[in-house]
Amino acid sequence: MTIYIDVVFIENIIMNYIILLASGLIGKNRINHVRILIAAGIGAIYTVIAYISRLAVYSNILLKFILSVIIVYVAYNAQTIKKLWKEVLFFYLTSFLFGGVAFALIYILKPQEILMKNGLFLGTYPLKTIFMSAIIAYVIIMSAFKIIKRRISKKNMYCKLIVCLNEKIIETTAMIDTGNLLKEPISNTPVIIVERSILYDILPKEILNNIESIIGGDFQKVPKEVQCKYRSKLKLIPFSSLGREHGMLLGIRPQYIELEKEEEGEIEKERKENIIIGIYNKSLTRHGEYKALVGTEM
Repeated sequence: MTIYIDVVFIENIIMNYIILLASGLIGKNRINHVRILIAAGIGAIYTVIAYISRLAVYSNILLKFILSVIIVYVAYNAQTIKKLWKEVLFFYLTSFLFGGVAFALIYILKPQEILMKNGLFLGTYPLKTIFMSAIIAYVIIMSAFKIIKRRISKKNMYCKLIVCLNEKIIETTAMIDTGNLLKEPISNTPVIIVERSILYDILPKEILNNIESIIGGDFQKVPKEVQCKYRSKLKLIPFSSLGREHGMLLGIRPQYIELEKEEEGEIEKERKENIIIGIYNKSLTRHGEYKALVGTEM
């Protein structure tokens, strides 16, 4: 079978570009077509070198993984290691599904010949196979994500929260908030947001009624005995949210918190002691569906 290098290069640029574009759309990355084209070119150059080379090193799994990380970084310019790994994961997810669909179509369309060298499949399949594979793979991934989102019902997003402080206990409903990544900056301790209204049974009203003053460093309205007992326990927690970039919460470390969630008819409980309660002055919801926000990390 005759394989033309220029055809291999062009086909691989197109395939890589489509996979990177689909991966970026699925991962909701900022799309820069020039960067994606350069990344696709890097992958295509590797394919050509691997095809013409007799060295087995080009089929090495570690080398391929390093190359994929470089390609993803060039395509999306990830600013953090965590974001880079997330983008690599989406890239592999898209690539594997794209490859599976492509092989299925190749089998159905029955190309004349397929050649494998250094782990690369080359053949005379037409470009329409590539485009059809990309469209089908993208539709499958997006449909799968929609199905998963539908299965996450409101019930799955709530849990029971028990807070123990000063040997006193309160119970409330908390929402599992994917956007709550708040941590106390010094100790890096996770923070649970709790409405002030439910904390009067476990914290003195002199503290809860003067949160803004305490955040500003003014303890004049707080009796001396309350100051002596609680001042060292209070924490200031900076936060950013929509409409407020440099906010500040007053926090306190409880003895422990307990989370209860129903999974498949059974109640699962988990106790945590290294937690800080962030006191929120207002209501989290209009109708009081929940009184606290718990991050997915917990």
